[in-house]
Order: sequence, then structure tokens, then C-alpha cells
Amino acid sequence: MPPFKPFATAANTLRARLTPSLRTRGGGGGPSRWTTPGHEERPKGFAFNRTPEPAGQSRKWEDWELPCYLTSFLTVVILGVGLSAKPDLTIETWAHQKALERLESEASQRANSD
Repeated sequence: MPPFKPFATAANTLRARLTPSLRTRGGGGGPSRWTTPGHEERPKGFAFNRTPEPAGQSRKWEDWELPCYLTSFLTVVILGVGLSAKPDLTIETWAHQKALERLESEASQRANSD
């Protein structure tokens, strides 16, 4: 068996190089973007962490909401119409049509021979 000394040395070198970067990125004691001033320690307990509007006032829509809702609605309408109007191309439907054609041709041949 080969000695494991080179593997252990490589692992120690890699660990020594990665450990400082992991410490500084994962909360090395400095300010974090989650704990900087302006962020709350605990959520407010409302949906999406928003306080409700005062009585009699409605919430203002954000810039992205109208295009997103319109696009979603139009997508559902287009898919609904398109998928309901698509042709039936299953093998069962094709076989059924062919069987009906054969039955009609056999019936017309019998009627002509009688």
C-alpha cells in the first residue's frame, strides 16, 4: 500500500488555506448584511413582515406587480385556449378512425355485391 503521508499533507495544506476564508465569510465577528442598522432583530408577525395599512387606506402596488399579474393571467388564458383546441393525435384515435373506415368500406362492398 502507498503511504498516506502525501495525502495527509495535501489535506492539511488545503484545510489551512480554506479555514481563514470560511471564518471571514461565515460571520467572522464583523458586521453582517443581516444585522446592519435598518434590519430588525425579530419579524413583526405579519405576512411578508409588513405592518397593515391604517384603516381606510389601501396598499399601493409595487412596480413589478401589474406586469407580473397581467403576464400570469394572459399565460393562463393562452394555455387554456391553446390546450383545449389542440388536435387529438393519439394512436387510439387514429386506430378508431381507421377501423371505422374499414367497417364502412366492408359495408359498402357487401351492399354492392348483393
